[in-house]
Amino acid sequence: MKEYLSLSAEVQRAKEQGKPVVALESTIISHGMPYPQNVQTAREVEQIIRDYGAVPATIAILDGKIKIGLDDQELEDFGNSEGVAKASRRDLPYLLATKQKGATTVAATMICAELAEVNIFVTGGIGGVHRGAETSMDISADLEELAKTNVAVVCAGAKSILDLGLTMEYLETKGVPVVGYQTDVLPAFFTRTSEFPVNFRLDDAETVAGTLRAKWDLKLQGGAVIANPIPEEYAMNEADISAVIDTALNEAEANNISGKEVTPFLLAKVTELTDGKSLEANIALVKHNAKIGAQIAVNM
Repeated sequence: MKEYLSLSAEVQRAKEQGKPVVALESTIISHGMPYPQNVQTAREVEQIIRDYGAVPATIAILDGKIKIGLDDQELEDFGNSEGVAKASRRDLPYLLATKQKGATTVAATMICAELAEVNIFVTGGIGGVHRGAETSMDISADLEELAKTNVAVVCAGAKSILDLGLTMEYLETKGVPVVGYQTDVLPAFFTRTSEFPVNFRLDDAETVAGTLRAKWDLKLQGGAVIANPIPEEYAMNEADISAVIDTALNEAEANNISGKEVTPFLLAKVTELTDGKSLEANIALVKHNAKIGAQIAVNM
């Protein structure tokens, strides 16, 4: 296993010194935003994690290795690359063997983080059960990964393009705790609220860390969702964003877009239909998650 892992100098140092490390995914860089905004945002998010006392580890597949932490040049090159594969659990062996570039999804980032003994991971939002999944069976691999991989995911809930009720049901079946960070209900990515209550509300990073420690001490396999709402000033109006998402979903259906192409298409369409406001919101919520994730990692 070790032959596939490559730790950046900063992460290696943090490990040797016993400093907390926070994992970051790379799909947001290659499939979430245009260049150079993607690289700039990635750097800013990494800096927030440092400012709060932890060490960032952006994870990506490069040159037949799982990179745990990218240096400045690698980040620049990665953000500017065309045709980077979207890497989930099933794709990792193929991409490593063929030495292709891969941007890790939530599921793949969790796997790689656990291999590197990093148990806190910050992202935008998790994948989930797609609308219409009762006929399409379109369920994100993120949920299955949360059921079996010991990494906590700090996120702004699940993307509101999903069926949030079925997503919560799936997580309950798999025994994955959904913790509301200073909230009683599941945030829906662009908005702070939804109609679905979280399992537990916790109001400080110390208690979250204690809960995670107890879970893993008890050998209760799997991760946890730490749902942290988007900051108030960046939250979008619920009715407006719902209308936009419905339009985007209809267009995806009309164009026969399915599988892993759905989410990038919908997010790009939502950005277009909101005149870029959703992209601003996306950046703001990831930065907010980085702050909370770093605080939890420090308390671990």
